[in-house]
Amino acid sequence: QVELVESGGGLVQPGGSLSLSCAASGIKFSIYTMGWYRQAPGKQREYVATILSGGSTNYADSVKGRFTISRDNAKNTVYLQMNNLKPEDTAVYECFARLGLKNYWGQGTQVTVSS
Repeated sequence: QVELVESGGGLVQPGGSLSLSCAASGIKFSIYTMGWYRQAPGKQREYVATILSGGSTNYADSVKGRFTISRDNAKNTVYLQMNNLKPEDTAVYECFARLGLKNYWGQGTQVTVSS
């Protein structure tokens, strides 16, 4: 059974930082593409970042230069370091794992950026 469990969300002031984690089980983690999407209330799900099995990364323009995605294959975990957070970053952040046509999702973790 595949399971992706996110953690690290919370409330932070504008300009602050948060680090999200997504622990995977039930998959051969090292060969999967891992990444993050987010969904704000009343908006469509939005792509955030991806990290390939080889370590290459890709970011949405809206987060480039502020967010960093990384992975630890020994811990079956993908991370999202978020710096200089803005109110428009407020959303539920969802982790995904992708290999070919296989797609798995976590349950999401809430990030709220507000003063």
